[in-house]
Amino acid sequence: MECAELVELVTEYLEGALDAEKLERVLEHLTACDGCTAYVGQMRTVMHVLASAGDERQEFEEAPLLDLFRQWERDRPTS
Repeated sequence: MECAELVELVTEYLEGALDAEKLERVLEHLTACDGCTAYVGQMRTVMHVLASAGDERQEFEEAPLLDLFRQWERDRPTS
């Protein structure tokens, strides 16, 4: 396996979605390639951070938008 192929499979690998043959090839490559091992570690961290921050990010963005809408409702001229 070349590094480019591993890069294309990294998400499936981290999600546990690879078939046995691809998993074996990925693991074999990782034992021999420090660069890809580091890349997989970085991607694992990114996926973990994004997964844990998803709900907080939505609440953070939604609240100010709702506040602006409520202010607009209060301040708009009535016909």
